[in-house]
Amino acid sequence: MRFSITILAGAAMLGLSACGGGSSYSSTRAVPGNAVLFATGPIYAACRSGGRSQASRARCGCVQAVANQSLRGDEQRRGAGFFSNPQQAQEVRQSDRPTDERFWTRWKAYGDSAARQCT
Repeated sequence: MRFSITILAGAAMLGLSACGGGSSYSSTRAVPGNAVLFATGPIYAACRSGGRSQASRARCGCVQAVANQSLRGDEQRRGAGFFSNPQQAQEVRQSDRPTDERFWTRWKAYGDSAARQCT
């Protein structure tokens, strides 16, 4: 009985946290330290399909949630390609094109943030 109440309370908290106002994540809004980060999207799908042993549903959902806070949709789709083609990431990282340099700066910051938040 106590386990059922705990699950019900957890589900209610998750439901209420989804009502946080606004229609998208923003890196300017803080997420409580005890909040569970989870979302689905292009990063989540690429992470899950990569076949890595540590690519659990929870971890991939967390890195997608951080991506939602840090990256635009087009940046997420571009970065998702790195999971299946790491050479593409290397090419972007080494590129001298200003658009690639701006993207890489944002992608690197996103990766650092995901590494901190999605242990």
